[in-house]
Amino acid sequence: MDARRAENGLRQSIEELPGSLIRHVAEPNMHREGLLKLWFGEPDVPTPQFIKDAATAALDDNHVFYAQNRGVPLLRQTISTYASALHGSDIGIDRITISGSGMNAIMMVSEALMSAGDNMVAVGPIWPNCKETVRIMDAEARQVSLRLGDDGRWQLDMDELFDACDDRTRAIFVNSPGNPTGWVMPRADQQALLDECRRRGIWLIADEVYIRFAYETDLPLGRAPSFLDIAKADDRLIVINSFSKSWSMTGWRLGWITHPVDCGEAFEKLVEYNIANPTTFVQYAGVVAIRDGEDFVTETVERYRRNRDIVVQRLGAMKRVTLSRPEGAFYAFFAVDGMTDSVAFAQKLIDDVGVGLAPGRAFSEDGEGWMRLCFAADTATVSAAMDRLDPVLG
Repeated sequence: MDARRAENGLRQSIEELPGSLIRHVAEPNMHREGLLKLWFGEPDVPTPQFIKDAATAALDDNHVFYAQNRGVPLLRQTISTYASALHGSDIGIDRITISGSGMNAIMMVSEALMSAGDNMVAVGPIWPNCKETVRIMDAEARQVSLRLGDDGRWQLDMDELFDACDDRTRAIFVNSPGNPTGWVMPRADQQALLDECRRRGIWLIADEVYIRFAYETDLPLGRAPSFLDIAKADDRLIVINSFSKSWSMTGWRLGWITHPVDCGEAFEKLVEYNIANPTTFVQYAGVVAIRDGEDFVTETVERYRRNRDIVVQRLGAMKRVTLSRPEGAFYAFFAVDGMTDSVAFAQKLIDDVGVGLAPGRAFSEDGEGWMRLCFAADTATVSAAMDRLDPVLG
């Protein structure tokens, strides 16, 4: 039998894909009474009513049929206008492809770039799905991990990152602001990485789904630095974005890809062979989210900023905790002194104090000994979680 086939006839690489350790912890405990659930990375508030109303209106207008593979033109143009204003450069509609979620976008990018025997180098710790899509393509996912500096901030060794690349490296993957660390890649490092990718002909994949969640920035709309600020239109740069986080639309499954113009036809085909087209009426809700949602985004970011400050002050003061102040996203990623099994520790926190967190090992082996707390919740819940964690970690 082909060594690449499992006993059930499926590809061995698919059978060997790991399950989500976050869901391993969360799913058996979802219905526990009184549990403070800070394990998943999503806002705790429902989608705003004006976005839901737009979806209802789209249904009433019978936007229920197949649409263009790359997305309805109105949404693509809305994103083009939004992105051009956000980044201060012309990002034309011909560089925008709509996806059925950020995750769908990541999968299609791997399908577009990776072949068996290739490799991608990712900056970690990182949400595991970003790397597993590469393994689905029978390619190799490598990782260069951030380290805490003496100043208590996450740092990336750029030389280590470049040294991890070889003649089989097709892409470097960067998630900034980062999940789970809250790290924001400095502009100087972005420029150095972009220059190196240009020199070596390596694709740069930027996951920027948390770009609107930046807490220490002077950029317009309070956003984080983006590779789109400094890249040329024909650079080998692919940027992934999503409606899930900024507009509280996790269950809607809508995202987009920004890519060079000459990649549009390829992504049109990949959309066809993955989902045929993103859900039509949801795309019209996406138009309204961007057009009318700026106040909602601003209010959300300010709420998370307050929560971040509470977590940094209280969790950071607990004796067993090592915590870097998150500069972006909405996670606190912290080490626990003496803890060696984050999955077991996550269950212990559920059983003993009623707080559900994500185990650090879910984000690679380098995350073992760490835990992730999502503070995209109401302030009372975040404060209550600190009260419950203090007897264990203080």
